[in-house]
Amino acid sequence: MAGNVIILTESNWHAEVINSEKPVLVDFWAPWCGPCRIIAPLIEELAMEFGDKVKFGKLNTDENPNIAMQYGIRAIPTLMLFKNGEVVDTRIGVQPKEALKQMILSHT
Repeated sequence: MAGNVIILTESNWHAEVINSEKPVLVDFWAPWCGPCRIIAPLIEELAMEFGDKVKFGKLNTDENPNIAMQYGIRAIPTLMLFKNGEVVDTRIGVQPKEALKQMILSHT
């Protein structure tokens, strides 16, 4: 995993997502999830493209079930865009890179 995508956990969730001054795209995933492996490289590419404008993070739902429950994650991959600590957009399942890019651009 590239250095541009943060590994999110219950211990760093507030600091990295809720209190972030930048928008944060969170990829809710699990290691056993095939579609999650498909979307991972797209998240990496977007993280490189957006650089310092947007933060990107991955949250393993198996290791952090409380956060997954808090946000009602029922299917993975689920991508949520947070701005000022609030969810402003959500996508479920594998998405084309351009769709994700538009989702981010519409909230930045």
